[in-house]
Amino acid sequence: MKLREIAHARTGDKGNLVNISLIAYRDDDYPLLEQQVTVQRVTDLFASMITCPVERFCIPGLGALNFVLHRPPGESVTRSLALDAHGKTLGFVLLNIEI
Repeated sequence: MKLREIAHARTGDKGNLVNISLIAYRDDDYPLLEQQVTVQRVTDLFASMITCPVERFCIPGLGALNFVLHRPPGESVTRSLALDAHGKTLGFVLLNIEI
């Protein structure tokens, strides 16, 4: 099944950081998010665009995971001409993975 079937995403860009929050529609699906959407999986998914570390923060009380993707200094999305590098696009890409 696609991740988007059990979760939605909220995203944001700030300087060299991208935040992607995954929020389970149902509390029962949160453990599956924790198990399937790992730092390594997100790192591999965005390897062609994000070369710096990815951090994951678990927020079980909200049924959510928050990923912080670091871009190298000077590679802010707001300075880029690439429209597909914004957090919203990355969130949609993440929701399309198979879990």
